[in-house]
Amino acid sequence: MKRLFLIGGPMGVGKTAVGRALQTLLPGSVFLDGDWCWDANPFAVTPETQAMVLENIRFLLGQFLRCSAYSSVIFCWVMHRQDVIDQILSGLELAGVEVCAISLTADPQALRRRLEGDVAAGVRRADVVERSLSYLPLYDNLDTIKLDTTDCTPEQAARKLLAGGERWNRLRPDG
Repeated sequence: MKRLFLIGGPMGVGKTAVGRALQTLLPGSVFLDGDWCWDANPFAVTPETQAMVLENIRFLLGQFLRCSAYSSVIFCWVMHRQDVIDQILSGLELAGVEVCAISLTADPQALRRRLEGDVAAGVRRADVVERSLSYLPLYDNLDTIKLDTTDCTPEQAARKLLAGGERWNRLRPDG
């Protein structure tokens, strides 16, 4: 049985780090970051670019899910709205796939400190702090497994995700 992990959360919450940690724990896994599908200059958010990016994400996920070399596909992206998750899943063939949709969260003060550290290090722009904090409450309303990353390392968070496997199938569109 294949596994698809959709890891969402606001900027700075640890999606990439947790996804990479999960990849090291799962043999035969591949890690994809949704930001790679939208790394453009200029960054233009239009109906056309949004549709293109979602189509590209579904294409890549579908290719890896069909490939016999991989048993787990790990995808991370902001995914702050249920319709984004639903649009990604609706375009995939999920027969024989366990789906685990996860929202990473954190204490707002801890998230602010992480982001401000990234800004000070030149890794992020200053406008990301307030935008990320404004996204944080949106994850409460999603049909996802919630995992607070405030007091855990990426590896600890990845291990917690693996321990939550009994909830995966409820997230399948036909489950």
